[in-house]
Amino acid sequence: MRVTSRVAQLGVAGLTATLATFAVAAPAFAAPPANDTFAGAVAIGALPFTATQDTSEATTDADDTQANEACGAPALDASVWYTVTPATDQAVLVDVSQSNYSAGVLVVTGTPGTFELVTCGPGAVAFEAFSGTAYHLLIIDDQLDGTGNGGTLNLSVSEAPPPPVVDVTVNPTARFDPRTGSATVSGMISCVGQVDFAFLDVELRQQVGRFVVFGVGSMEVACDGVSRPWSVEIFPDFGGKFAGGKAASVTFAVACGPVFCGFDFEERIVKLSRR
Repeated sequence: MRVTSRVAQLGVAGLTATLATFAVAAPAFAAPPANDTFAGAVAIGALPFTATQDTSEATTDADDTQANEACGAPALDASVWYTVTPATDQAVLVDVSQSNYSAGVLVVTGTPGTFELVTCGPGAVAFEAFSGTAYHLLIIDDQLDGTGNGGTLNLSVSEAPPPPVVDVTVNPTARFDPRTGSATVSGMISCVGQVDFAFLDVELRQQVGRFVVFGVGSMEVACDGVSRPWSVEIFPDFGGKFAGGKAASVTFAVACGPVFCGFDFEERIVKLSRR
């Protein structure tokens, strides 16, 4: 009896310990984050703004789906909401590219049922924002990496750098080479701002007898705020030759920064003379 009682006591004690272990190890079911819905959107104050958030328990509802109607994101997993209302007109950059999952951004105005899409895209988006307008940011797991549901969101909202300012002019006279049939158009160009790349394209069209001679030339452009001369040699595309006389030119200047591009163009009739 004593041995039996001892075994029974050990059995009860062991069972109690096992149950206690399960009680400690059993995971608690996490609730969705407070900004899982439009009504709980986190209000963003002054820019720049950054936030890190676990979105693995976030869900998707009808408001998310309606916001996506004009965007067409492939998935809306783990969606959370933020709202930014700029005090001044400015360009806003929303970046979620440093998250540990494939995060995307939808920007809408209005309220559920009347959402209007401003922009959307994977990784980062930028848009022109107006003072006093509430812009609602829906951050999603778009599953472009093949998996859901969310993870660690790293959100950055900041004022986007402005587009570069580029200005181009075209000289009224140009030169042609009767031997090669090429033409050289020139002018002045200036570019100011933060630039990743900048270039100049020139189209030239001339009626020569019964035929139209056409060609395009291009060059890279420095963007350092200095106004400097440019010249582009243009070779005909279709075997003809540029000749003396008038020709129609269209010159495009493009300078692109981290977010936006700046543009300028000039249409001008130029007089071709022998080089």
